[in-house]
Amino acid sequence: MKIIFLVVGKTTESWVQHGIDQYVQRLKHYADFSVEVIQDLKLGKKAEEELCRLEGELILKRVEPADLLVVLDENGRSYSSRELANQLQKWMNAAPKRILFVVGGAYGFSPSVLQRANAKLSLSSLTFTHQMVRPFFTEQLYRAFTILRGEKYHND
Repeated sequence: MKIIFLVVGKTTESWVQHGIDQYVQRLKHYADFSVEVIQDLKLGKKAEEELCRLEGELILKRVEPADLLVVLDENGRSYSSRELANQLQKWMNAAPKRILFVVGGAYGFSPSVLQRANAKLSLSSLTFTHQMVRPFFTEQLYRAFTILRGEKYHND
């Protein structure tokens, strides 16, 4: 099984990318993990709905029927780190070909992506930029794997 972290738009700040890279390297110890980037689109501020629709099409082109799709969405379910680890184990136990965790663009997800999603995950009730979610999520995914392995990283 492969785990893919799919993001819309490249990470623009080098310090944010550095944080992501640190956890991507650590995650490769636990899973076949990769980050894939969908090129962001520029349509201007008046085209938010159209932008979401087009980004949604690009996201769904990357999703295969046997994939488990988890969108990182502010309206998703919140978990503690231990709960997320347990949920990750359940998702892996379902034996999908791939698990895709997706961060949308600045205006969120299109209705078609939300409809296809198997789950919606919220990292916080706070609002973060779609760029900042990336290092937070990769760290939490790493933390989940260390919890599942009983390794010393997470402190309750």
